[in-house]
Amino acid sequence: MIAILDYGAGNLRSVQNTLDEIGAEYELVRDAAALAKAPKIILPGVGHFGQMMRELDKLDVRGALLERIYAGVPFLGICLGLQALFERSAEAPGESGLAVFRGEVERFGTVARVPHMGWNTLERRSESLLMRGLGASPHVYFAHSYYIPETAAAAAVCTYTVPYTAVLESGNIFGVQFHPEKSGAAGLAIMRNFVDL
Repeated sequence: MIAILDYGAGNLRSVQNTLDEIGAEYELVRDAAALAKAPKIILPGVGHFGQMMRELDKLDVRGALLERIYAGVPFLGICLGLQALFERSAEAPGESGLAVFRGEVERFGTVARVPHMGWNTLERRSESLLMRGLGASPHVYFAHSYYIPETAAAAAVCTYTVPYTAVLESGNIFGVQFHPEKSGAAGLAIMRNFVDL
């Protein structure tokens, strides 16, 4: 059973639809007690970094989420859910992220058209459990104005004026900057790979 952390993210229904399509069992959770029992966790996200972190704190789930991540529970952050794993974001300088990884989420520069929206190619950097069975350069759907610079944990990058982390994998921690729920067959395969971990 996968726990989807429901803090009011706009893409929640599409994530549910994707899990329904691949036959995965899940439940929506909104409290620390439910997270404490979760064998896998998905943190979806669209919108504003600061608002998301404030909502997580209103639900009082930050500590439980970190406890489960550090206990080795498989975790998948989608888009803003990936960005939440870092210390802070240029989108909301006064808000603290989960700080599982060091670093700051940055905004695309003025030479880029933002948001970065549409299909783009993933460039593999390492072996990837999430991209298992996909080709060398799968196409997926992005919609974002902020990004994580390429890190040591990047299993794949995307280049949009600069190369940035598009797939993050580190032990039990997974994150994608794109939206697998909007990425067709490749997105379904990525979600299935997480479910099958």
